Amino acid sequence: QVQLVESGGGLVQAGGSLRLSCAASGSVSSFRAMGWFRQAPGKQRELVASITIGANTVYADSVKGRFTISRDNPKNSVYLQMNSLKPEDTAVYYCNLKYGLLWSDSWGQGTQVTVSS
Repeated sequence: QVQLVESGGGLVQAGGSLRLSCAASGSVSSFRAMGWFRQAPGKQRELVASITIGANTVYADSVKGRFTISRDNPKNSVYLQMNSLKPEDTAVYYCNLKYGLLWSDSWGQGTQVTVSS
C-alpha cells in the first residue's frame, strides 16, 4: 500500500556530509510521522530520527547534533542531512511512515551509506 524510495547514499570520508531523500507514494494518508532507520551489518535496524507532521523532531543519541531530519508534507517526502559522518554511521538507511503508534510494514530498498576512516 505504501511505496518508499530512498536515495542519496554513497561513499564518503569521515567528517564528510550526505543528504538522503525519501519519497513516499500510495496509501500515505493519515500518517503521523516520518522517520529514518538504519541497519548496519550484524546489528538490528534502529530508528535514528523522526519528525511529526507538525515538525517535532527526535534523534538517537548517537546522531544528535550531527544529523537533521526535515520533511515536505505536500510532497510526502522526508530528508536526512548527515554531517560530521563517522565510520560507525555506515549502514543501509531506510525511511518509513508512522500511523498512530505503529510504523508501516512497507519498507523500501534503502540507500547505502559508507563512511571510510
